[in-house]
Amino acid sequence: MPIPALTAKQMGRVDRVMVQEFGLHVEQLMELAGWAVASFARSRLLATSPRRRRVLVVAGKGGNGGDGLVAARLLHGWGVEVEVILSHPPAALNDITRHQARIVRAVGIPLRHVTGEDEAIPPVDLVIDALLGFGGTGPPTGDTARLMTAFNASEGPVLAVDLPSGLEATTGEPFAPCVRADATLTLALPKTGLLAPRAAKFVGDLWVADIGVPEAAYARAGLTVGPIFSTESLVPIPRDFP
Repeated sequence: MPIPALTAKQMGRVDRVMVQEFGLHVEQLMELAGWAVASFARSRLLATSPRRRRVLVVAGKGGNGGDGLVAARLLHGWGVEVEVILSHPPAALNDITRHQARIVRAVGIPLRHVTGEDEAIPPVDLVIDALLGFGGTGPPTGDTARLMTAFNASEGPVLAVDLPSGLEATTGEPFAPCVRADATLTLALPKTGLLAPRAAKFVGDLWVADIGVPEAAYARAGLTVGPIFSTESLVPIPRDFP
């Protein structure tokens, strides 16, 4: 079944329909997104054995960061040695993401926020980029930008949540800096910018994950989307898509 791609505006409309019209809670969607990220990391990038593998989750202050924090908690439960770096102090996170950070800390996962100008990424088996989501606009700045620069200087593979931080979701324009991911797990449907030729070297291998968006939510937003996850919850997107 063909998989459509959405602009950031269209995806935002779908999100609003789910929350405001259907009554789905953001926490529900975040749990599903985090499960998808953790499952992808375990099966595709830590496939030999997740136990005692080292994963660094770098999380922003919004929903993308919350997805990463859920993934961190799940990976920790599967035996992975997880550390979390926040781009902002906990008080600056949005309410739901701050709640996820409290859970992460409560279960014993090391968590800190970046404070220095030079933030090096420690040697790990995987870095999960959960800094910026599809709603990001303009070049990243401050500690967020410094963390992204550190990603690109690190030796370990990078998994981007939804899209590489610093990539414009609709056009595929790479801002400076822009994370160069080895793989990107986009959520619900691909964003149009991920498919732009100039985005390829930042996106890496592209997959899309089911996070339980009802077909009716797409229909309310004027989109026709069939049951694309009827056999698999993680679907690869070929480089010659669409």
